[in-house]
Amino acid sequence: MLHTALLMFLVGVFAGTLGAILGIGGGMIITPIVTLAMGLDIKYAIGASIIAVIATSSGATIAYLRDDVLNLRVAMFLEIATTIGAIIGALLTGAMSPAVLYFLFGSLLVFSSWNMVRKLRAGKEVLHESQPDKWAEFFKLNSSYYDKNLHKQVDYQVKNIPAGLSIMFGAGLASGMLGIGSGAFKVMAMDNAMHMPLKPSSATSNLMMGVTAAASATVYFFNGSIKPFIAVPLSLGILVGAAIGSRVMQHLPSRVIRMIFIPILLYLGLQMIFKAFGVTI
Repeated sequence: MLHTALLMFLVGVFAGTLGAILGIGGGMIITPIVTLAMGLDIKYAIGASIIAVIATSSGATIAYLRDDVLNLRVAMFLEIATTIGAIIGALLTGAMSPAVLYFLFGSLLVFSSWNMVRKLRAGKEVLHESQPDKWAEFFKLNSSYYDKNLHKQVDYQVKNIPAGLSIMFGAGLASGMLGIGSGAFKVMAMDNAMHMPLKPSSATSNLMMGVTAAASATVYFFNGSIKPFIAVPLSLGILVGAAIGSRVMQHLPSRVIRMIFIPILLYLGLQMIFKAFGVTI
C-alpha cells in the first residue's frame, strides 16, 4: 500500500509539472500511466484524472495569479461559452454520431498542431498589435505580463473574440457529448484564434480547466469512481508538480513550450481521428 501511494505521488508530480507548463491538466498524462503501467481499472483512472485536473488548476493558478501571468477576464469570458456548450452537449448526447464528432475535433487539433509548427518556424512570438479589437477593448480583455525568460514586460492585444468563443463553445459541446477534456482546445483557442502569447494562454487555460472539472467532480464522487487511496497521494503529488511547473514555465522560452505542446496536440488529434474509425491508440 505504501509503495502504491509513493508511486501515485510521483506520477502526480510528473503530471502536475507537465500539466501546469502546457495548460492541459494532468488527466491525459495520468490515465494512460495508471491504466497501462499500473493496471488500474479505467473507471478509477477517469475519476483520478478529474482530481488531477482540479489539483493542477489549483496549484498552478495560485502562482500564475500572484505573478499576474493569467488573464482572469479572458478566462471568465470564455468559460461562459464552454459551460453553455457543455450543457447543450450533455442534453444532445446521442443526437449525433460520436464518430463524426471525434473526426471533426480530431481534425481541428491536427490542424492546430500544424499551425503551431508554422509559428515555431517563424522563430518568434507574433503579438498582432496592428489594429485594436473593439470587442476586446469593450470587455477590457487586453493585458500584459512580465516574461521572466525575456526579462521584460510584454503587452498584448486579444483578437478574434467571436472565433475564440466559437471554439470554446465547440470544446464544451465535445466535453458534454463525448466526456473528453478540453484543455488542448482552450490553449488552441487563445493561442491560435485569439492571438494571445503562449504563456498567458497556458496560464489562463489552467484556471479554466479547474472550473470545468469541478462541475463534474461531484458526479464522479457519488458514483464511486474516486478512491481516496488513489486520489489523496495523487493530488498531493500534483500540487507539488503544479507548483514546480508554474515556476518552470515562466522561465522557459515560448519556443520550447511550443515544441513540447505540438507532439501532444498531434497525438490527441490523431487519437480522436482513429477513435472515429473504431481504432484505439
